[in-house]
Amino acid sequence: MTSEAVTDTVAQGGPIVVLSPHADDAVLSCGALMAHARRQVPVTVLTLFTNGGPPPYTLSARRCLRLAGVRDAKELYAARRAEDRQVLEAMGVAWRHAGFTDGLFRRKTEGGRRASRVLPERDHVYPTYRAHLAAGSISPHDDGLLRDLTRVVRALDVSGTPGGSGPLILAPLAVGGHADHLLVRTAAELSGRRVVYYADFPYDQSGVPDAAFVRRNNLGRPVAWTLGLQAKAASILGYRTQARAMFPGGQVPLAPEFYLFPEDSP
Repeated sequence: MTSEAVTDTVAQGGPIVVLSPHADDAVLSCGALMAHARRQVPVTVLTLFTNGGPPPYTLSARRCLRLAGVRDAKELYAARRAEDRQVLEAMGVAWRHAGFTDGLFRRKTEGGRRASRVLPERDHVYPTYRAHLAAGSISPHDDGLLRDLTRVVRALDVSGTPGGSGPLILAPLAVGGHADHLLVRTAAELSGRRVVYYADFPYDQSGVPDAAFVRRNNLGRPVAWTLGLQAKAASILGYRTQARAMFPGGQVPLAPEFYLFPEDSP
């Protein structure tokens, strides 16, 4: 698989759906390719985790709100959805927000309000960011959520595509081990759809794809995409609630995007 194969795949004529765990993930990881592809085919970003939850919050969630400069999760996710709409519409890319709750704010189905007020961590699926949400595994409490996500991916529109095969799906490799990224990756894998996997930026700058996942899905070597990186960096800065913490000083590295194709792809 060569870099030209990326362009060939984009030019096949079918629509592209980019699965984005959170608002900003698609543009961070695929923004340059999306800007190129949308000139030839319809491109839609489907963002899965677009809502927060009510207080009381865990320490990790409170830190997230503090870094974003907002008072509560409702305000934060309203801002993130608005940023996503503005950035994608400016790029000429369609968007959809699925409305699932972000992992940092997801609660277990069991547990009473009394316990959560005393120690909110006890009532959350991922009590802390580093030791739980970004630890490289999916909680058993998310089994039902995974089934819901898989149904969403399976149900993506197949009308108007050659042979009724549906859109080409771009899904995260979950480099960095964030549970929400792992959930989206697993839903894509289980969906039975045509999937090309993208490396999660900026986590791919210090991490690597899961070798077992790559082997299981017969994925080839990473293929780099380097066109349009300067414009992509400007789009990333449109996600103001996140960019301040990720890229202090507003300097976004112009790193290539990487895609892994199944070995039997054309």
